[in-house]
Amino acid sequence: MIRSIILGCGAYLPAQILTNDALIKMRGLDSSDEWIERRTGIKQRHIAAEGEKTSDMATKAASAALADAGIDSGSIDMIVLATTTPDNVFPACAVRVQANLGMERGFAFDIQAVCSGFVYALAMADNALRAGQARRALVIGADVLSRLIDWNDRGTSVLFGDGAGAVVLEAREGHGTVADQGILSAHLHADGRHYELLQTDANAFIRMNGQEVFRHAVANLSSVVDEALAATGLKPEEIDWLVPHQANKRIIDGTGKKLGLPPERIVTTIADHANTSAASIPLALATAAHDGRIKRGQIVLLDAMGGGFTWGAAVVRW
Repeated sequence: MIRSIILGCGAYLPAQILTNDALIKMRGLDSSDEWIERRTGIKQRHIAAEGEKTSDMATKAASAALADAGIDSGSIDMIVLATTTPDNVFPACAVRVQANLGMERGFAFDIQAVCSGFVYALAMADNALRAGQARRALVIGADVLSRLIDWNDRGTSVLFGDGAGAVVLEAREGHGTVADQGILSAHLHADGRHYELLQTDANAFIRMNGQEVFRHAVANLSSVVDEALAATGLKPEEIDWLVPHQANKRIIDGTGKKLGLPPERIVTTIADHANTSAASIPLALATAAHDGRIKRGQIVLLDAMGGGFTWGAAVVRW
């Protein structure tokens, strides 16, 4: 059986940091640093510079991932870029990244599944590698959500930030067991009946029914985590690391509690990065891999839910 191995990972965050206090002062919000942190877990977010595009951030994260993997862009066969904020309606943002990296071969495309985008993109790349359509792939999550924010809306303006993360995948032979290195399973879902609970309005501002999104997130993530464990035959205690979408600390804590994982085995970056949509999981992966927490041979569980609703999970042996 072909398995998709993660060779390396990389991240990029814009230079500008906007703390809760600075945001409140700048926008005159009826809130406080203590309230925001208690409700969401967020302390600050990174904001893209004027003129800094999604493709710029994605290219920097991809370059970092290639360097971490010790390979050059010429050996990449495909790029899958998960984003809600492409540079243009078309062409795909992924082809801009392809050109930026100096690639003149392979194929590239975008995926739009909002906050679930990276899990969706990882699954699509894994499918292509296992089908023999590519040997190496770049999977990127990148978003500039600060440009979709109504800064006067306390319910959403405190939640989001900008950033990009990427991983390099390579197809290798495995034995078809959970002892294999690489992506062991991936599970994707969507339910368009809840389209209006989290969307952009006519002015391209994010609008969210927070209570309903929270309720569905808890239920859907619990269900897809169970599905991923059942598919691999793994028990919760065999999961070394939970690397979830960084949307809300309470949702993250709830998933960890269900799995019986202590906080020290859950990778959380929401305090520093806020919700970066499709970038949040690869940013968290790069953080934990580079600081030595995630080690080769360990089992990593990824999960995410976003507007649509879309949601998914993947199990990876690092």
